[in-house]
Amino acid sequence: MSERSEAARIGAKLQKNSGRGKIQKGDMTLEAGNYRFVIDSKEYTKSFGISQTTWGKICTDTMKVDRTATPMLYLILGEGANKVRLAVIEYDVLEDLIDGQNRS
Repeated sequence: MSERSEAARIGAKLQKNSGRGKIQKGDMTLEAGNYRFVIDSKEYTKSFGISQTTWGKICTDTMKVDRTATPMLYLILGEGANKVRLAVIEYDVLEDLIDGQNRS
């Protein structure tokens, strides 16, 4: 996966050093609706298991970037033309995004 091409695909901005520093955690950021997402991007050919520990680290990293930002896991599964892209966000955020669409 090219993080650059995936960021362009979803309209996100890449983080400097892709999470290697103490402040610029996560791989990219995305403005959507009333949300600023800090995104951790993962790509696997077959599967990826998410646990409370994994989600906790994504949330902690988001807080280090911006306490008002929302964590997201951007997961790409598969290879070649057979990729599926998933966004893992908290359900409350999804509800808010849906409600915002229904008010339009």
